[in-house]
Amino acid sequence: MLRGENLMSDALHPDALIAEAQHQTGLKDFDSESFRDGLSLLVSEANRSTRMTADGRELWRSMAVAALASRLKVADYVRTHPGVAKEKIVRPVVVCGAPRTGTTLTANLLATDPARRSLLTWIVDDPVPPPTLATLKTDPRCLARLEEERIQQEKDPAAGRFYRSSAVYPTECIFVMHHDFRGLAWESFFPSPAYSDFLLHGDMSSAYDYHRLFLQMLQSQAAGAWNLKMPSHSLHIKWLIAAYPDARVIWTHRDPFTAMGSLMSLIANSQSRFTGGDPDDAYIGRHYPHQIVAHVDRMVAFRKARPDVPIHDLHYAEMMRDPITQMRRLYAFLGDDFSAEVEAGMRDWLADNPQGKWGKHAYTLDRFGQSEASIAPLFENYRAHIEVEREGL
Repeated sequence: MLRGENLMSDALHPDALIAEAQHQTGLKDFDSESFRDGLSLLVSEANRSTRMTADGRELWRSMAVAALASRLKVADYVRTHPGVAKEKIVRPVVVCGAPRTGTTLTANLLATDPARRSLLTWIVDDPVPPPTLATLKTDPRCLARLEEERIQQEKDPAAGRFYRSSAVYPTECIFVMHHDFRGLAWESFFPSPAYSDFLLHGDMSSAYDYHRLFLQMLQSQAAGAWNLKMPSHSLHIKWLIAAYPDARVIWTHRDPFTAMGSLMSLIANSQSRFTGGDPDDAYIGRHYPHQIVAHVDRMVAFRKARPDVPIHDLHYAEMMRDPITQMRRLYAFLGDDFSAEVEAGMRDWLADNPQGKWGKHAYTLDRFGQSEASIAPLFENYRAHIEVEREGL
């Protein structure tokens, strides 16, 4: 397929995507149309893209329709189950931080605690009807996803070097916020600077309103203390706390130079799916250093402005050396019981998921036209407030 194949007859249209989702589901009414601003902007950027292949555009279109279809299903379920709106989300644990700083490891370990509820990957992909506690990992939809996962791992086992994922592992809140078309993963598929600015400087309240509704729906069938994870909660920390005033926040830290190289490599891998294996390395090198800095600088500023919000610092280097000790300290901060059962579950997960299980994720800054010297000034504020152990690439 040709790159940049952008004939008017092939142009994407928001209303056409919405109509397709309505046709697929047989449903007409959303809970809100707050998603339209983000959807319209993304469609405009996709139509202008000269890097996406025709196959990439079709993949993006199918993902957009799937997000809209999920939102229609959620809205219908909530309308037909009035008790959902009465659910209270109490003291959620929220893991955030710059990308590639250990948020996934932390969330996976928390998810082994049977007292916690996590946004499991299969549930976010196919949320309606919501499972019960008894069927979280036995629902036919879950088992089908696990079988797909097994087949994919056999075909490409090295793909797991980028991200530890599974249908029954916790996923990021960003894939819920996708339904509101306010989420950074959308801008990782192809260069979309206008959409990135929209997320960095716009109002995120509707995304968190929908996020809360989604949790209420799931919780109505399977209660538990929520364990949530999304690096960009740190970008939107004021909106997070407005939505969940009693949230307990875990802020992960890692050598920013190492985290930067890892993220840019991950973005390049993501773009490759939509650009026929030709990511825009120059754009990635220009754009993402500033985005990561926003993650950390906003947290620094928020902590100063809101000392009443409990925030626990969790360092990647210490987690690598002794994760159980760090989790025990984290539980002390949370005021939760770090029982023998909880510890055993975490140890079992660690034994089954050693670092490098799916291969080593190799990356360099110079691929993207950057170096430690070029990006060091951007992190001066962060490093002045947080002492982070250096790793090296």
